[in-house]
Amino acid sequence: MINAYASYKRQSVTTMTPIEIIVKLYDECDRQLNRALHFIEKKDYESTNAALMKSVDVVSALRSVLDLDIQMGVDLDKLYLYFTQELIDANIKKDAEKIRTLLPMIGDLREAFVQVSRMSVEQINLQAMQNAQGTMQAQVV
Repeated sequence: MINAYASYKRQSVTTMTPIEIIVKLYDECDRQLNRALHFIEKKDYESTNAALMKSVDVVSALRSVLDLDIQMGVDLDKLYLYFTQELIDANIKKDAEKIRTLLPMIGDLREAFVQVSRMSVEQINLQAMQNAQGTMQAQVV
Protein backbone atom coordinates (compact mmCIF):
# COMPACT_ATOMS: atom_id res chain seq x y z
CA MET A 1 0.00 0.00 0.00
CA ILE A 2 2.83 2.41 0.82
CA ASN A 3 4.42 1.82 -2.60
CA ALA A 4 1.14 2.65 -4.33
CA TYR A 5 0.85 5.88 -2.35
CA ALA A 6 4.47 6.83 -3.07
CA SER A 7 3.91 6.11 -6.77
CA TYR A 8 0.76 8.24 -6.77
CA LYS A 9 2.57 11.15 -5.09
CA ARG A 10 5.50 10.90 -7.49
CA GLN A 11 3.16 10.89 -10.51
CA SER A 12 1.12 13.82 -9.20
CA VAL A 13 4.26 15.93 -8.82
CA THR A 14 5.55 15.07 -12.30
CA THR A 15 2.29 16.26 -13.88
CA MET A 16 2.23 19.59 -12.03
CA THR A 17 3.15 22.89 -13.64
CA PRO A 18 6.17 24.76 -12.23
CA ILE A 19 3.87 27.29 -10.53
CA GLU A 20 1.81 24.49 -8.97
CA ILE A 21 5.03 23.02 -7.58
CA ILE A 22 5.99 26.41 -6.13
CA VAL A 23 2.55 26.69 -4.49
CA LYS A 24 3.01 23.19 -3.02
CA LEU A 25 6.40 24.23 -1.67
CA TYR A 26 4.81 27.23 0.04
CA ASP A 27 2.13 24.92 1.44
CA GLU A 28 4.81 22.63 2.84
CA CYS A 29 6.74 25.54 4.34
CA ASP A 30 3.53 26.78 6.01
CA ARG A 31 2.82 23.28 7.31
CA GLN A 32 6.32 22.90 8.76
CA LEU A 33 6.22 26.34 10.38
CA ASN A 34 2.92 25.51 12.04
CA ARG A 35 4.36 22.19 13.21
CA ALA A 36 7.35 24.05 14.66
CA LEU A 37 5.02 26.37 16.58
CA HIS A 38 3.16 23.37 17.97
CA PHE A 39 6.40 21.68 19.01
CA ILE A 40 7.73 24.85 20.66
CA GLU A 41 4.56 25.03 22.76
CA LYS A 42 5.07 21.39 23.76
CA LYS A 43 8.76 22.07 24.48
CA ASP A 44 9.64 19.30 22.01
CA TYR A 45 12.77 20.96 20.72
CA GLU A 46 14.02 18.01 18.69
CA SER A 47 10.83 18.02 16.63
CA THR A 48 10.95 21.82 16.46
CA ASN A 49 14.43 21.58 14.99
CA ALA A 50 13.31 19.00 12.42
CA ALA A 51 10.33 21.11 11.31
CA LEU A 52 12.37 24.28 11.03
CA MET A 53 15.15 22.53 9.12
CA LYS A 54 12.54 21.20 6.68
CA SER A 55 11.31 24.79 6.28
CA VAL A 56 14.87 25.88 5.50
CA ASP A 57 15.09 23.08 2.92
CA VAL A 58 11.88 24.27 1.28
CA VAL A 59 13.11 27.86 1.11
CA SER A 60 16.37 26.57 -0.38
CA ALA A 61 14.38 24.71 -3.02
CA LEU A 62 12.48 27.90 -3.82
CA ARG A 63 15.76 29.82 -4.10
CA SER A 64 17.29 27.19 -6.36
CA VAL A 65 14.79 27.79 -9.17
CA LEU A 66 14.99 31.58 -9.27
CA ASP A 67 15.97 33.37 -12.47
CA LEU A 68 18.52 35.86 -11.19
CA ASP A 69 18.63 37.59 -14.58
CA ILE A 70 15.35 39.33 -13.81
CA GLN A 71 14.70 41.80 -11.01
CA MET A 72 11.88 39.75 -9.47
CA GLY A 73 14.25 36.80 -9.13
CA VAL A 74 16.84 38.98 -7.43
CA ASP A 75 14.21 40.43 -5.09
CA LEU A 76 12.84 36.99 -4.20
CA ASP A 77 16.37 35.73 -3.61
CA LYS A 78 16.93 38.48 -1.04
CA LEU A 79 13.61 37.68 0.61
CA TYR A 80 14.34 33.94 0.70
CA LEU A 81 17.77 34.65 2.18
CA TYR A 82 16.04 36.72 4.88
CA PHE A 83 13.61 33.84 5.52
CA THR A 84 16.51 31.41 5.85
CA GLN A 85 18.32 33.64 8.33
CA GLU A 86 15.16 34.15 10.38
CA LEU A 87 14.38 30.42 10.38
CA ILE A 88 17.86 29.56 11.57
CA ASP A 89 17.66 32.21 14.27
CA ALA A 90 14.19 31.01 15.31
CA ASN A 91 15.56 27.49 15.50
CA ILE A 92 18.54 28.47 17.64
CA LYS A 93 16.39 30.50 20.03
CA LYS A 94 13.20 28.40 19.67
CA ASP A 95 11.52 31.74 18.99
CA ALA A 96 7.83 31.30 18.18
CA GLU A 97 7.39 35.02 17.47
CA LYS A 98 9.86 34.92 14.57
CA ILE A 99 7.89 32.03 13.10
CA ARG A 100 4.60 33.89 13.55
CA THR A 101 6.14 36.86 11.71
CA LEU A 102 7.16 34.70 8.75
CA LEU A 103 3.87 32.83 8.36
CA PRO A 104 1.85 35.68 6.82
CA MET A 105 4.71 36.52 4.46
CA ILE A 106 4.83 32.92 3.26
CA GLY A 107 1.04 32.98 2.89
CA ASP A 108 1.11 36.22 0.88
CA LEU A 109 3.75 34.86 -1.50
CA ARG A 110 1.80 31.63 -1.91
CA GLU A 111 -1.32 33.60 -2.77
CA ALA A 112 0.61 35.70 -5.30
CA PHE A 113 1.73 32.52 -7.08
CA VAL A 114 -1.82 31.15 -6.97
CA GLN A 115 -2.98 34.35 -8.69
CA VAL A 116 -0.23 34.01 -11.32
CA SER A 117 -1.26 30.39 -11.94
CA ARG A 118 -4.73 31.62 -12.86
CA MET A 119 -3.42 34.11 -15.41
CA SER A 120 -2.90 33.45 -19.10
CA VAL A 121 0.55 33.83 -20.65
CA GLU A 122 -0.64 37.05 -22.29
CA GLN A 123 -1.79 38.47 -18.94
CA ILE A 124 1.53 37.53 -17.31
CA ASN A 125 3.51 39.21 -20.11
CA LEU A 126 1.31 42.32 -19.94
CA GLN A 127 1.77 42.52 -16.16
CA ALA A 128 5.54 42.11 -16.53
CA MET A 129 5.66 44.92 -19.12
CA GLN A 130 3.60 47.20 -16.88
CA ASN A 131 5.87 46.47 -13.92
CA ALA A 132 8.97 47.15 -16.03
CA GLN A 133 7.52 50.45 -17.25
CA GLY A 134 6.67 51.46 -13.68
CA THR A 135 10.22 50.64 -12.59
CA MET A 136 11.71 52.69 -15.43
CA GLN A 137 9.45 55.65 -14.62
CA ALA A 138 10.41 55.47 -10.95
CA GLN A 139 14.11 55.50 -11.87
CA VAL A 140 13.64 58.58 -14.05
CA VAL A 141 11.96 60.51 -11.24
